[in-house]
Amino acid sequence: MNIQEILDLAEEYEQQLPDITPTPYTLDESFAKFIDHTVLKPEATPDMIEALCEDALKYNFASVCINPIFIPQAVEMLADSDVDVCTVVGFPLGADPGSIKAMEAAEAIEHGAVEVDMVMAVGMLKGGAYQLVWDDIRAVAEACHRENAILKVIHENCLLTEQEKIIACLISKEAGADFVKTSTGFNSGGATVEDIHLMRAVVGPAMGVKAAGGVRDVTAARAMLENGASRIGASAGVKIMEAINLLK
Repeated sequence: MNIQEILDLAEEYEQQLPDITPTPYTLDESFAKFIDHTVLKPEATPDMIEALCEDALKYNFASVCINPIFIPQAVEMLADSDVDVCTVVGFPLGADPGSIKAMEAAEAIEHGAVEVDMVMAVGMLKGGAYQLVWDDIRAVAEACHRENAILKVIHENCLLTEQEKIIACLISKEAGADFVKTSTGFNSGGATVEDIHLMRAVVGPAMGVKAAGGVRDVTAARAMLENGASRIGASAGVKIMEAINLLK
């Protein structure tokens, strides 16, 4: 699908999204495998990463999501477990050239990351430079897929119109991303049920959708899953799992 075809489809979707029905979900211990246990604060210390990894091992989360400098520490701590190491590139602004993001991704994977969450070139999307956005994502997708790593593309939905959200989803999908993701958590808004529903409707059933930013309790977590999320980025994963255990 070329850029014009993407824009034509986005216009159709803006008028009428594909129909999807929310699916009831009962939270239990298996919910841990939907969580990317996350610390991306600039003031994060090695001790904080150690605690994050210990939590991830205890609850068997899907991954830890950390800044690239901490990848070797996380890889060492999570060796021989099935908790993956996820990192971020072009974070949190998305304003680096695609070539730089691809280099970041390649180095992160070399050091042991197996999932990469990149920030889309948000300003370029809003400015209509759609081919540049496609090329940006494609460069990182190729770097990831050469080493069988997963790519998630962060759209920063709080800065986008509905039409821009749809276009971002279609470009991410066509450029080879494995997931679309709502937010960095560093801006004015995080994941919403409405955005998750929209993203799932646009990308279809096979692609991943990650809700990130503001998912802090069981109610929010369940709503994200029921409306189409297949992964949740959260710093409150332990709190959520403790609440789930109390529901038994």
